[in-house]
Amino acid sequence: MTAAAVSAVSGPRLRITEIFLSLQGESVDAGWPTVFVRLTGCPLRCVYCDTAYAFQGGALMSQDEIVRAVAAYAVPRVCVTGGEPLAQPAVHDLLARLCDEGYGIVLETSGALPVRDVDPRVVRVVDFKTPGSGEEGRNDYTNVAALRPADQVKIVVTDRADYLWALDLVRRHRLDTRATVWFSPAWGELEARVLAEWILEDRAPVRLQIQLHKILWGTEPGR
Repeated sequence: MTAAAVSAVSGPRLRITEIFLSLQGESVDAGWPTVFVRLTGCPLRCVYCDTAYAFQGGALMSQDEIVRAVAAYAVPRVCVTGGEPLAQPAVHDLLARLCDEGYGIVLETSGALPVRDVDPRVVRVVDFKTPGSGEEGRNDYTNVAALRPADQVKIVVTDRADYLWALDLVRRHRLDTRATVWFSPAWGELEARVLAEWILEDRAPVRLQIQLHKILWGTEPGR
């Protein structure tokens, strides 16, 4: 078979930083063994980013290679993350392929790129950026209308100003009526207890999220 024929069979290749097994540290699936497929590259530069190692490098892999790597771990949950996975258009085909294979798929995306064309079987976790991230201006608010009850919104909070901004966003767009909303303290910048007190004081219609994987393994890549 020619190289062109092989490419046609397996689909466009994606640049992948790592594929690994860990416990899901966030979202409603927190605690479940999950295979993470981390795509390389991101157009954002959040000040608190903990995966800057995924900005560059990686290896080109076909859909078949990725699916085989995922299957080797023998667990039913897969999280496609980055970087920013939607920055590689071929990720849409990969997401559909993984759904066809019977996996439960979660997509973690920054909220800077539209999610409307993502396979409807995929749970979208949309991470709207606060002023404290340095990337507030990159938010694509058309994503609000695209949210479904199965989706989730994540907002990383760095300080009190971020919290008030995030709470206003939730209330203005009634995000809690569209999807599950998580407020997460920026690692090393805001104590979870402080954020918890703010949420309780305001009776905020959100859930507190603490990154389980960082409690277990810190910022170690591939965990």
